[in-house]
Amino acid sequence: MKIYTKTGDAGETGLFAGARVSKDHERIEAYGTVDELNACLGVARAAGPPAEIDQCLEPIQHALFAIGAELATPNPEQHGLRWADEQASETLELAIDRFEAGLPPLRQFILPAGTSAAAALHQARAVCRRAERRVVTLRRTDASVSLDVIIYLNRLGDLLFVLARAANALAGFADHPWQKPLS
Repeated sequence: MKIYTKTGDAGETGLFAGARVSKDHERIEAYGTVDELNACLGVARAAGPPAEIDQCLEPIQHALFAIGAELATPNPEQHGLRWADEQASETLELAIDRFEAGLPPLRQFILPAGTSAAAALHQARAVCRRAERRVVTLRRTDASVSLDVIIYLNRLGDLLFVLARAANALAGFADHPWQKPLS
């Protein structure tokens, strides 16, 4: 089987169990950005985070594939592809609480810096926030998009921020505080 089909050469792609749409369609933007987020998590894992952080990231990558499938399907409920639910977000909240417990309280803004793993996690956080915005845009025009996906991405952005801080702390790096530039 060849990887190229040439069916997208005119700027359209097919949705799962759905019609063909433009490659810049809101649905494609949403699940494409979730895919980009997943790739960023792969880069973060390749940067060698502490084992407990890496173990936290792998199931999230699997979850993002499921969310991508849900978003790529115009009627995910009908096709058995609804994945995100309240429990998925609660799992992220437990991880946030666990990792945050080992961190000093945050008293000011910090720069996305530190170890390679922490910087990659900060980048993943920024892409996660973009994915969340893209899903919000899609949901505005398509009520079949689950609010649970938006909630999951919102919690995931929070977790990635905490994991970036934890990656630095576990490596002996302090948070790098933001300083207002002098005029």
